Amino acid sequence: MTVLERPDKTIVDRRKSGPNQDLRRTLRKTRDKLAQMGRPDREFDLELLALHANALISSIAAVPLLIILTAFAGFSAGFDTNIVIWAVIANLLYVGMGYLSKRFLGQKEQADPRRWRMIFLVAHGVAGFSWTYFAISSCAACGPDTALFFKASVLLIAIAATATICYAIRFSILAAFTLPVALFAIVNFDTTPNTLLAIAMVVCALLFFSFVAERLQKSSIASIAYRAENIALIAELEMAKSISDEARRRAEDANLAKSRFLASMSHELRTPLNAILGFSEAITSEMLGPIGNESYRSYVGDIHASGKHLLNLINEILDLSRIEAGKYELREEALRLTHVAEDCMALVRMRAAQKQITVKPVFQDGLPRLLADEKAVRQIILNMLSNAIKFTPNGGQVELKVGWTASGGQYVTVKDDGPGIPEDEIPVVLAAFGQGSIAIKSAEQGTGLGLPIVQALLAMHGGAFTLKSKLREGTEAIAMFPAARVMQPLPAEPVDTRGARPPRRMVA
Repeated sequence: MTVLERPDKTIVDRRKSGPNQDLRRTLRKTRDKLAQMGRPDREFDLELLALHANALISSIAAVPLLIILTAFAGFSAGFDTNIVIWAVIANLLYVGMGYLSKRFLGQKEQADPRRWRMIFLVAHGVAGFSWTYFAISSCAACGPDTALFFKASVLLIAIAATATICYAIRFSILAAFTLPVALFAIVNFDTTPNTLLAIAMVVCALLFFSFVAERLQKSSIASIAYRAENIALIAELEMAKSISDEARRRAEDANLAKSRFLASMSHELRTPLNAILGFSEAITSEMLGPIGNESYRSYVGDIHASGKHLLNLINEILDLSRIEAGKYELREEALRLTHVAEDCMALVRMRAAQKQITVKPVFQDGLPRLLADEKAVRQIILNMLSNAIKFTPNGGQVELKVGWTASGGQYVTVKDDGPGIPEDEIPVVLAAFGQGSIAIKSAEQGTGLGLPIVQALLAMHGGAFTLKSKLREGTEAIAMFPAARVMQPLPAEPVDTRGARPPRRMVA
């Protein structure tokens, strides 16, 4: 069973649902993620943890180098060999955090974000014990002020480095440095100004860089959210492209099926219709003898009228289908719009006379020729006049105008004094097979294809069609041709004073 034969009305082809399902899944997951912004979300937590782990791995050489430089400077300043032991232990702890980070990244998709957040916080707390040992260590060979400011400076640098590296996890700085800073303040507390200044500097640094880390984390969350929104947009664009491609493919299949159907049905319908029309005309003219029953004569007239209506319907459907399929070719030639309008008036004059309708021409003088397809222009004007006469009451008037447009083009308008069309029904009337409530109530025979054909033919000429109407005030149909199709008269060739044209130069 083909896609066109399936009962479902979906556009996306079910046979190609693999990529479509992936796009839908990605789009749904991203939208849910954005909808739950501000609430705990596993995907966001994993992204933050991955950001934290990558930062630790990228700084695996920078932090140990800082610890080694600190140990070297402390040993040079007078600290004993314990500071070297501290450096070795601290480096091992940070290398262990790097190993944890690699392990997390290896199992990121299956990881539990709460568990790993707790593991990282505990790891920072354990690493903080090394800084605690450094904060309470003493220096016998150096002065108390030198040791105090040395430890305060190192703690300040370590807090700043941790804030720039480990901001993705909340409270990581507090887990690592709350105890060292507290013990540093307790052990070194003194009322001397230098001691109070050093303690205040370290405490303020801890609070300040905690605030900075909090702001950096919010920026990271916003960045992840924007990235997720971009992913959602890309997924939605891919979905729209998939739907568009599938819709185009199905439209092409439908158009091909319609063309084949119309080509087949036009032949199958026209053949018996020609026989029906021919035989009904022969019976009406009583070629083989008189009709003995008047009812039969009436029936034959109805058969002939119905056959003509059906033939006109087939012709209009074929015309509209040819235009929509791009098979209608314009045969452009120079013509005068007023001449074509006069010919169309002559064709509808008999029908207008049957309803005692006056067709009033209002043509502007001096209109130049128009480059257009005469058959198409004739069909445009005939359709407009036929519609006006159809809905104009007996004894009414139809006005046919031809003139200039404001942009330099030319127009044809047909205005009647019929019942009019409600404004909300104008789009329905302009649609294929569309008929307004007035036409339905008055049971006027028609197909609803006249005005759509007018629109399509004008669009092929680069023109436009407008329908203006109000209830009980009549309807005005306006067909406008662009200025590019108006043929301007060429200037006359110059002549000499003797009245003869100058000889043309021959070009070799």
